[in-house]
Amino acid sequence: MYTIHRLSNGLRVVCLPQKGVHVCYCGLVINVGSRDEEEGEYGVAHFVEHTVFKGTSHRSANQILNRLDSVGGELNAYTTKEDTAVHASFLPCHLERAMELIADMVFNSSFPEKEIEREKEVIMDEISSYEDSPSDIILDNFESKAFKGTALGHNILGTTETVGRFGAEDARRFCMRTHSTDQMALAVWGDVDERRVMHYAEKYFGVERDIKGRGERQTVSTFGKFEEQVARDTHQTHVLMGWKAPSAHDDMRISAAVVSNLLGGPAMNSRLNVALREKNGIAYNIETSYSAFDDIGLQTIYFGTDSKNTERSLRIVAREIDKIAQKAMTERSLNAVLKQYEGQILMSADSGESVMLSAARSALLYDASPTVEEICEQVREGVTAASIMEAAQMLGEESRSMLIYT
Repeated sequence: MYTIHRLSNGLRVVCLPQKGVHVCYCGLVINVGSRDEEEGEYGVAHFVEHTVFKGTSHRSANQILNRLDSVGGELNAYTTKEDTAVHASFLPCHLERAMELIADMVFNSSFPEKEIEREKEVIMDEISSYEDSPSDIILDNFESKAFKGTALGHNILGTTETVGRFGAEDARRFCMRTHSTDQMALAVWGDVDERRVMHYAEKYFGVERDIKGRGERQTVSTFGKFEEQVARDTHQTHVLMGWKAPSAHDDMRISAAVVSNLLGGPAMNSRLNVALREKNGIAYNIETSYSAFDDIGLQTIYFGTDSKNTERSLRIVAREIDKIAQKAMTERSLNAVLKQYEGQILMSADSGESVMLSAARSALLYDASPTVEEICEQVREGVTAASIMEAAQMLGEESRSMLIYT
């Protein structure tokens, strides 16, 4: 069973014991991302994620780099619109080493200017590389239009101009304003003793004062309606359609996720993969995505095709959505859809790192970390033929926004 503990400073600790595994995963997830940035500092959350690796009051950048790598472990981090995470993989005997290192990086970063200047070049190269890929940048540009004027309406990386202006004081100011211990969750997955986990959590994370930084987030409820074509010198036409969808706290979120998976999930038999690629041969890459934020959701469909097949592809997508939205599934079909979705949930549980990070995020969102079996039970109890129809009906052409790169 997974257990959640809360330290005196509000930081949650999720223990996920797994007997007999050879690798452990540990991560601190902070409920802070790019949506918590203020105007003029867009990209600073991602900037902080990079620069916490550059030195602490106890370690140099090189010492951070070697602390786990030298014993066969790995250290990584990521930033999303709502989260920042620092996480590690390591052998069970190095549990304390990993937990202490993560705490040191998050709470004691020194943001040395010399290291920061070098890292800014790395981030700007990352931005340039991202902008060179139409299939990647189209989602950011879509969101900037759909959520224009809101906290979700700017991309995570920022721009080369904003990043070029950032310094150590910008990083410190952002952390002081947003990094709250009651908005942090530490999760540990692996063959470790729970008492040891809690001992090290108290030792390295519990000593931090009850930091109260991040205030209430700006609520995002509006979704802009638009259809726009942008000329880019690409061989393919890239199409991204999107709709307002259920938030992370909406009971319809699971049905929305099932519909996304049914239309264009990773399985080769997804409705859109069969219709566009297998039957008609007019698209190679078809993806759907459902993102559930705190207060709103986004459902998207992306595909790349030859320009002469764009309109035909759009008609096929609309037809496949209508098939789900206009006629309730039989019990047999529903069971097959849910069985496939549950199988993918269970397959994802084969990644200890994925389970660990998901458990930390769940602890922050819902103050609970259900097992994969409990998640599958929630799917069975919460998804019906009627709720799938309702979720698909949200994807109507009248409520669709669309961005096309030609």
